[in-house]
Order: sequence, then structure tokens, then C-alpha cells
Amino acid sequence: MEKSIVIHNKMNILGVNIHYEIYGTDMNKPTLVLVHGFLSSTFCYRRIIPLLQSEFRIIAIDLPPFGKTEKSTRFVHSLNNMAKVVIELLEKLQIKNAILVGHSMGGQVSLNAVNQKPEMFKKVVLLCSSSYMKRLHPTLICGSYIPYFYLCIKHWLARQGILKNLYNVVHDRTLIDQEMMEGYLEPFHDDQIFRALTRMIRDHEGDLPSETLNKIETPSLLIWGEEDKVVPIHIGEKLSKDLPNSNFISFKKTGHLVPEEIPEHVTDKIMNFCLS
Repeated sequence: MEKSIVIHNKMNILGVNIHYEIYGTDMNKPTLVLVHGFLSSTFCYRRIIPLLQSEFRIIAIDLPPFGKTEKSTRFVHSLNNMAKVVIELLEKLQIKNAILVGHSMGGQVSLNAVNQKPEMFKKVVLLCSSSYMKRLHPTLICGSYIPYFYLCIKHWLARQGILKNLYNVVHDRTLIDQEMMEGYLEPFHDDQIFRALTRMIRDHEGDLPSETLNKIETPSLLIWGEEDKVVPIHIGEKLSKDLPNSNFISFKKTGHLVPEEIPEHVTDKIMNFCLS
């Protein structure tokens, strides 16, 4: 069956080997581009990809330094640069009129991409999108220049533990199983990611301001969990007001990780929005 075809590949973009996955080969189908969030990877879309494949050709990207993408300390890990990675990948794949789907930090990467090249994107779907975050505190940025600071990041994440982190992003904790824990933990077996995260602390410029969001005319769908502890629902409501051509939907008893928690509902809303 055509929808079972999956291509795993890497492409050097801005000096970094970017891992991406293509699901389906039918060029006549609309193209969905899936962009994950902070400390995540394409793994976070594993439950909705099979549900979306019947109607879309799907491209899922591992942003640097996450997933199977190179963990580079030379790459400037700004939202602006990550958006350029998405844009350049699609340009090299000769994809036009794509629909972006961004979860958490991936939402602001998607909005950055739409802001940079609005003509490339037909629509954008934002799943609990990171919004209105400022640049990190100068003390933390200065600390990132200290030798072996990456070990502090590694120690902090280890103390948090994968289970505690998942408790923070999933409302229904019964959904957390061994597969989920191993999937989100896997990229962190490579110590180089902690060095790259140190660079990210330095480079993260903060989210797009309201005056920039007000100028983004691309049709957008915002999907939120009402129990989101990471990006609370009032942030989503504000983002919806700032985006002039947006539609906002929220789900009760749902946390931050909406693609994992309510895949059927998310798929249904994406299809209704993108195919209309």
C-alpha cells in the first residue's frame, strides 16, 4: 500500500546534517510538514502520522540538535535559523504550498518560517505553540560560556528524569508507557546533545512579538489542551487574537502533548482545516 512507504534521509543544511522522514510518494496530495518542540523529535508525531497518511504526503523534520539530526555546536540554534532549515529543506525538495504543523517550540519555528517566506506556505497548524517567551536571563547566557557547563544541563535533566518530564506534559498519566519513555529518552544517549543545548541557551532570541504576529496573514489553526502546564491555554487565546486569520480550538482533560494524548481529535481537526 502506498501509504506504508517511508523514506529516512539526511541533508546538509546550514552546515548541519538534518534528518527528515517522508511518508508517501503521491505528489498530488497536499504536503504536511511536521515540526516538533523542545527536547522532542519526530517521535512525538508517531500517533497522528498513520492517521494523516491517507490524505497527505508527510515530511517530518528533526530540528537541530534533536532526534537523529547532527548535534552541532557550530550551528546557531535560534528560532530564525531553525526556520531557515525548514525553508531550505523544502526548497531543495522542490515543495511549494506546504502546510506547516508545529508543536510547542515547533509552532514558533513554523511561525518564523511563515513570517520569512509566506509564499511557501498555504496554512499553518499550531499545537500548544510556544509563544511570547523572552530571551533567557543574561546570567544563564553568561553561564553557558563556562567550560563544562553542558554537564550542568546533563545533571539537571537527569535529576528531572524522563518520567517527571512526561508527567509535566501529559494530563492522563496512564498514557505513559515504556515505549513513550524510551522514545523521548533515546536522543539523549549522545552526550553531544548537551553541548548543543548549551549553545541553544546562548542563541535563543525569544518568540515573535505581537506586532510581528499581527502581520502574518497565513490561515492558522490553533489546537490547545486546557490542562497544558507548559504553555497555558491563555497563551493560546492571546496568540489567536494576535494572528489575524486564525481559528482556536481547545480540548478538556488534555495537556501539552496533544499529538500523543488525543491523536484522533487532532487528526480530525487538521483534516477539516487543511482540506477545506
